[in-house]
Amino acid sequence: MVQEDILKRPVVAIVILSWNGRTFLERFLPSVVNSMYIPLEIYVADNASTDDTVAFMEKHYPHVHLIRIAKNEGFARGYNIALKHIVADYFVLLNQDVEVTPNWIEPVIHLMQTDDHIAAAQPKLLAHGTTNQFEHAGAAGGYIDKFGYAFCRGRIFDTTETDEGQYNTPEEIFWASGAALFVRADLFKRFKGFDSDFFAHMEEIDLCWRFKRAGYKIMYVPESVVFHVGAGSLSKEDPYKTYLNFRNNLFMLFKNLEIHELVWKFPFRILLENVAFLRALTQRKWKEAFAIFRADWHFAISLPLQFKKRWDNYSLYQKFRLYPSRVKQKGYFGKSIIWRYFIQKRKKYTEL
Repeated sequence: MVQEDILKRPVVAIVILSWNGRTFLERFLPSVVNSMYIPLEIYVADNASTDDTVAFMEKHYPHVHLIRIAKNEGFARGYNIALKHIVADYFVLLNQDVEVTPNWIEPVIHLMQTDDHIAAAQPKLLAHGTTNQFEHAGAAGGYIDKFGYAFCRGRIFDTTETDEGQYNTPEEIFWASGAALFVRADLFKRFKGFDSDFFAHMEEIDLCWRFKRAGYKIMYVPESVVFHVGAGSLSKEDPYKTYLNFRNNLFMLFKNLEIHELVWKFPFRILLENVAFLRALTQRKWKEAFAIFRADWHFAISLPLQFKKRWDNYSLYQKFRLYPSRVKQKGYFGKSIIWRYFIQKRKKYTEL
């Protein structure tokens, strides 16, 4: 009977995209291998590492599937390449700097199996090295404000909360963290996966936004817990990370805002970008200022492509959507998180 139950379970494929991640894999891959869920396949997709990741995997983990990508394609395209030929019911996209707990998979899959309108989900993300501090990349689930600024329950901008059980119920959210993203394999492929032009940062928010526009749900599952180091590939201070965050946010908004919102929200966002640029200049943060300028410029010259992507998205929604859109139903904060956080000094989700 137990064997029959296992055979009826959906197949889960954990896919770790690694770039120069030998140290992280040595530390955290044992916890992944010890995951209790069956049937489970584990893949490491090496994004053209220049360290000894491949040799390490071949020597110590010959039973883990190794996918070798010819050059560093970044997070978005790297995952698109890796997942293209993997057959499973669910993909679990896991960062190389995440330590998991033995029973972290079962609660998420169980919830997703109860509702086929759930496209993606995430566990509770705590900071590695602590037992009760939420982690920046996903905390207790991703939200978005009316102007497209992303934040989390448990983390707003750089302020993280202590986990005191305040977010211990499953909740529909706006976006699930790419650090530990559970997603239905068929939907990932139907919606063309990540936008490869993002390279890294916010591609999971863009994907979840597309799912929600088509009427699907994104969920947070607190019974599942993982621990994330964070900034495992790019540090928070890296100007390239600043560039990606500013550019990709503009990409995402232009593609996904409804037309009646786009005509007034987008110009306002450009104004805020200019404020951020001037602020960096006045603080003599020259690299940050240049990164913001470069992001805006690259968005501007990509406008013809962004118009095409808006149309392609619309075609996908028409083909695969449920009804109605869930963008404004759950996970959407219809006010300004910048005003709440910086002006009103509301630092916690529960204070919003």
